[in-house]
Amino acid sequence: MPVDEPPETKQTLLEVNGLSKYFPIKKGVLRKILGQVRAVDDVSFAIYEGETLGLVGESGCGKTTTARCIMRAMDPTAGEIMFRKASGDMVDIAALPEREMRPLRREIQMIFQDPYGSLNPRMNILDILGESLLVIGGMTDREERSERVAELLRLVGLRPEYMQRFPHAFSGGQRQRIVIARALALNPRLVVADEPVSALDVSVQAQVLNLMLKLQQELNLTYLFVAHDLSVVKHICDRVVVMYVGKIVEVAPTQALYEKPKHPYTAALMSAVPVADPRQRAAMTPLEGDVPSPANPPSGCYFHPRCPYAVDICSQQQPALEEGAPGHFVRCHRAAELSLSGIGDLDRPQTVASASSSDAGVGPIG
Repeated sequence: MPVDEPPETKQTLLEVNGLSKYFPIKKGVLRKILGQVRAVDDVSFAIYEGETLGLVGESGCGKTTTARCIMRAMDPTAGEIMFRKASGDMVDIAALPEREMRPLRREIQMIFQDPYGSLNPRMNILDILGESLLVIGGMTDREERSERVAELLRLVGLRPEYMQRFPHAFSGGQRQRIVIARALALNPRLVVADEPVSALDVSVQAQVLNLMLKLQQELNLTYLFVAHDLSVVKHICDRVVVMYVGKIVEVAPTQALYEKPKHPYTAALMSAVPVADPRQRAAMTPLEGDVPSPANPPSGCYFHPRCPYAVDICSQQQPALEEGAPGHFVRCHRAAELSLSGIGDLDRPQTVASASSSDAGVGPIG
């Protein structure tokens, strides 16, 4: 994919080129390799400073694996992950040895999906938030760490006195605020959020998303927002990347994507977003068949076995990711001739709305 040109006022912070991650399929005592799972297959995109890029797709499409490769939680099989350091130099994260990757940890942090599973139940909040300050930040003075932890808790809407409590004493939304505070401890420039609200109730999702938007404005953060809830993505993201079976099928500014998607898979995803008005009936686009296995993907376009618009060429030739409109890339042979329906400005459920502060730490912990 040709990485789209950044707006004149923005600079590229992260540029992913040809990223692939394959997992070997092994069997037997000798662990003989029988094949490989193409979890991420030749993925390219860019993230600009100060924006939120959404990475969406159904379960198993490779979006979380892509995020973990960017974090170097796992080593990619191929490709480049170019990151602009605070000094302005571009460095390939994919090629860095661990000792050189360590200083970059303070500039790239992650918000995990499960707020309870990502917190050590045997450590109190002071030790959880202070760990990265000590190990990576070099803040050896405990009193100084306590002051920084108190500052972080206030930043995410929690009381500083909560730092002596353990994760089990907090609600799900409060735990996710703690995870966000930990991600912000070292003043990162890029935050990778892996479905940060999918494990929360809808009302709590609203509070956490509004908090993330507020912190982005105050701290000039850049987000890679991994999600499958398109109503959430529409609210928080500036641009959206849609993935299917390890490949990117569409990239576009959020408004353009939601008003007029160009790939049948994107249109099918949007048709599944519920309509808030009970008098309106959503025009669902059911997809036949199962999602292809990334270990044995179909020939040609990976989506053609389920696509209602497929023609002969779709099963024979893999389409390229081409620009169909300014900043709008699509991987489809028939993109120019199809007229697909988006969700536009329909009255959708207000996933993000003004919410009470009961979960922000101003009331008793539940």
